[in-house]
Amino acid sequence: MKFQIPIPSSFAEMTVEELLERQWLVPKKIRHFLRSKRHLLLNGQTCSWQNPVRAGDELTLLFDEDDYPKKAVPFGQAELVDCLYEDQHLIIVNKPEGMKTHANQPGEIALLNHVSAYVGQACYVVHRLDRETSGLVLLAKNPFVLPILNHLLEDKKISRQYWALVQGRLTNRTSTYRDKIGRDRHDRKKRLVTAKGKAAITHVRRFKEFSGPKGPSSLVNCQLETGRTHQIRVHLAHHGHPIIGDPLYSKVPARRLMLHAHQLSFIHPFTREKVIIKAQSTSFEKGLPK
Repeated sequence: MKFQIPIPSSFAEMTVEELLERQWLVPKKIRHFLRSKRHLLLNGQTCSWQNPVRAGDELTLLFDEDDYPKKAVPFGQAELVDCLYEDQHLIIVNKPEGMKTHANQPGEIALLNHVSAYVGQACYVVHRLDRETSGLVLLAKNPFVLPILNHLLEDKKISRQYWALVQGRLTNRTSTYRDKIGRDRHDRKKRLVTAKGKAAITHVRRFKEFSGPKGPSSLVNCQLETGRTHQIRVHLAHHGHPIIGDPLYSKVPARRLMLHAHQLSFIHPFTREKVIIKAQSTSFEKGLPK
């Protein structure tokens, strides 16, 4: 693999070492490979790791197959991919409800397989959505950028926002749920709020209220600070507002789980540009009360 990365005009001068370690968050193992093999070029020339990097420069990174062993991903159907953003390092797609993000069993074909077919090479999931949830999913197009994006996600520098249609009317216009979430010992498919669970933070904002034959409901926006399994679904249900159509946590049926990941935003690790991607879902909109 070979990557040529131009340094943006907004870049503040720093050394090669500082750029790789502090800004691009390149893992120590990969930095060692680049250094020992002299596989990093500054403006086409080999360089010291103390060389300054300035706006307008270009870094070239070279990787052997033993740096990143080839990953085999069975290709799915490229035509099923709704791509909303793509560059040489990453791709953001709009996943339909009813499709798994990645396969759990041998022979399964999921979103990852379809995106890999669309790109023409194995891709890597940065974060996942539940099968029943529609919306934006970020994937890395190469193993070099994957840990960098994972680090941004762990540091809460990738913002994910969801729309949810929930039962009842929320008392407050805005709320923050901080209940810890763990496994349900009685049902392996479910999660629950428990004092021994992992930290989970969800910010909720009420958009609109509806009245209907099945009772009142509310359209809310949820922003994640953490990414626990079923986090939004569990938090809303625990606070008395389960998502309509949720097969695990709600008793109000619908044509689909009324949860859609509608916005994804972050600072691109290489261009330093703000990336804000929004996605609509026809099936989610059709499920809203009139």
